[in-house]
Amino acid sequence: MHPALERIALISDVHGNLTALEAVLADIDARGITRVFNLGDYVGKGPRGREVIDICRERCAVNILGNWDDFLPDPDREFDSPSLTWWLDQLAEGQGEWLRGLPFSHDFVVSGRRIRLFHASPTSVHRRVRFDHFEAEFLEMFTNTPATGDGPVPTVVGYGDTHDAYLEVDRESRTLFNTGSVGNSLDDPTPVYVIVEGVVDSLDDAPFSLQFVRVPYDVEAELAVAKAMGLPQFEGYEAELRHGVYRKDFVAGVAPGYHRTER
Repeated sequence: MHPALERIALISDVHGNLTALEAVLADIDARGITRVFNLGDYVGKGPRGREVIDICRERCAVNILGNWDDFLPDPDREFDSPSLTWWLDQLAEGQGEWLRGLPFSHDFVVSGRRIRLFHASPTSVHRRVRFDHFEAEFLEMFTNTPATGDGPVPTVVGYGDTHDAYLEVDRESRTLFNTGSVGNSLDDPTPVYVIVEGVVDSLDDAPFSLQFVRVPYDVEAELAVAKAMGLPQFEGYEAELRHGVYRKDFVAGVAPGYHRTER
């Protein structure tokens, strides 16, 4: 008999949507899962980044850096907009430093599979890899880089960033998956997270699974809070939460190189 299987919940891209986060965490709790790993983008887009950070610092065993977490509180950021100022002002003292100090990636082992988690790509939180990528991009996701560090290369890679959940396996059994987004899902607007199940910390082959979970929540309550707080670009937020329709160029004045990383 193999050892008992354990489950780990992976969440990503909460983006200040506290209502969605609370619904997802309630579902995780109802399943008896106690370990939660967060793949980044706690802030921006939604109105309650401060509260999301507080909860994730308390609840998540692993917290990883996202692109918004890197550039929004960057003290050397040379561009700005009223929207960015508003989101930054929502953060409590010290939260910006905490975000920018988060690790780039996290490696662990489950059922003989070496798993690596990062936010967007193995090279940068600001480099996006979409679900309709080239084979070379797929293969690059499994490589070591200066950002990930050295060590055994992963056989399973999970990431967020694009807000589109998917799973892909090649002929060498390399597995690439995207967790989708808890707070700003753009394929189906229903929040989604991933459950990893297997024998944790074991290099021996054993049963292994990845499960995508959709969790409905009170969208109207979230939008009511956002409107009452004076959230910038409210119409874009409303379109994304109601319909999963991505707002175009929603950060006015974004500098070159950042317009591709705002999700």
